Amino acid sequence: MEYISSDTNVWIDFSTIGRIEFPFRLPYTYIMNNDAIEDELLSPPKLKSELINNGLISVEITIEEFTLAEKYGTQYIKLSTYDRIALAIAKNRGISLLTGDLALRRAAKKENVPVLGTLGILDQLFEGKYIQPDEYLSCLLDLQKYNGQAVRLPKAELTQRIQKLQK
Repeated sequence: MEYISSDTNVWIDFSTIGRIEFPFRLPYTYIMNNDAIEDELLSPPKLKSELINNGLISVEITIEEFTLAEKYGTQYIKLSTYDRIALAIAKNRGISLLTGDLALRRAAKKENVPVLGTLGILDQLFEGKYIQPDEYLSCLLDLQKYNGQAVRLPKAELTQRIQKLQK
């Protein structure tokens, strides 16, 4: 089972479309710093319990990860504390980072940390046959519906995937 360090926004995307359990169908174990779970997974109200019930694992950061997160504070000033921690966990443990946050994605790229986002997870679910074509299309259409509000995804990428399925 591959571990993935998790940021918050991808979970909000899946929660918004009522498919919080979908990413857990993939052969990944999602981990998140315990303080981030307590402080960031507050809205919607049941998000934290749904994620934990589906398998999100709470982790403590190591001294090395704490030090790395502190270092990232001076390098990547646009990142929040919890963004820096998620990146430090991924970098230190040699695992991927789950995020849709553009500044965090850019920092991860500079740190040579692989990144997955909402669309990448959906693509893997579809390509691996963890979800049916109609479920994939439904997710994409729902994401498109909420895009620019609770969801913030590249419009062109959403449209391209939808058009490809509707042919």
